[in-house]
Amino acid sequence: MPVLNATSAHADPPAPKKSLEEVRQEIDDLYRRAGSATDAYNRAVEDAKKQSAEIVGLARKIVAGQQAIDKLKDRAGAEAREQYRSGGLPLGAQMMLSGDPDQFLDGADRLRAGQQATQNLLGELNQTQEDLATYTKDAGTNWTKLEANRIKQDKAKKQITEQIAAAKKLESSLEKKERARLLQLEEDQEYKAQTTWLSTGILNEINSAASAQGKQAVKFATSKIGLPYVWGAEGPKSYDCSGLTSQAWAAAGRPIPRTSQEQWAQLPHVAIKDMRPGDLIIYFSDATHVGMYIGDGAIVHAPRPGRDVTIAGAGSMPILGVVRPDK
Repeated sequence: MPVLNATSAHADPPAPKKSLEEVRQEIDDLYRRAGSATDAYNRAVEDAKKQSAEIVGLARKIVAGQQAIDKLKDRAGAEAREQYRSGGLPLGAQMMLSGDPDQFLDGADRLRAGQQATQNLLGELNQTQEDLATYTKDAGTNWTKLEANRIKQDKAKKQITEQIAAAKKLESSLEKKERARLLQLEEDQEYKAQTTWLSTGILNEINSAASAQGKQAVKFATSKIGLPYVWGAEGPKSYDCSGLTSQAWAAAGRPIPRTSQEQWAQLPHVAIKDMRPGDLIIYFSDATHVGMYIGDGAIVHAPRPGRDVTIAGAGSMPILGVVRPDK
């Protein structure tokens, strides 16, 4: 009778194979995490752009301030040299030595004017030096913030890359028939969510017409259908979700925040029943996805890596709320 060794006798049973639905959920979760990291990356990029611009502006102010100080010092030096040429005597002493009443009165006027000019010069010099110190301190603060945002970018970029790679690896491990079925499961899930949303009768309440700018934004966004999703992209050949919406509204003449979270935080909110084409629908509880409402219960959006800009049901994902850029 064969004897089993300890290793084989106590080996763990193989893990049960995941169902295709479990795989779908895992892939969806990985892409959701990538979407969240993408929003963090985009925000860090925007903050870094802002801080870089502020540093450039402060640098110009520092240069101008130093030039102003140099000119003020030249003026002070010129006044000192003039006093030296007049014998080194202060104007008040020269007046006392003068026996001419007219010259004394004229000298008194010049003395008062000279004292005021000196006070103004010193005041301007002190203020310019204070301003210069403030500009220098602010520039240092912005450099610190800029470096912190670069670190945030690198961290978010790493997270995005890891999540997308894991999702692609999991999907590529499936057989061809399973991948086709996986896509069908995704579509079925979206259809089910959309049908549930429509069954509330919400479309009977949504009947507002698009504004002129809203029409322009919709025209821009729908013209990008078929272009690939690329995280961090804002055109012209690829987009992520908020890159598409922000560029669409920029093309309509209304700049809006770059990220879906900032769009949710900063733009005016409207009720779902009051939304109109051009409005932005923010999805998921952490506001990490956005699509543009185009009417008839549909949105145009850039879904995720591996997908193209497309039209989908407005209720095919969990809706957080609606914002209106041109309210």
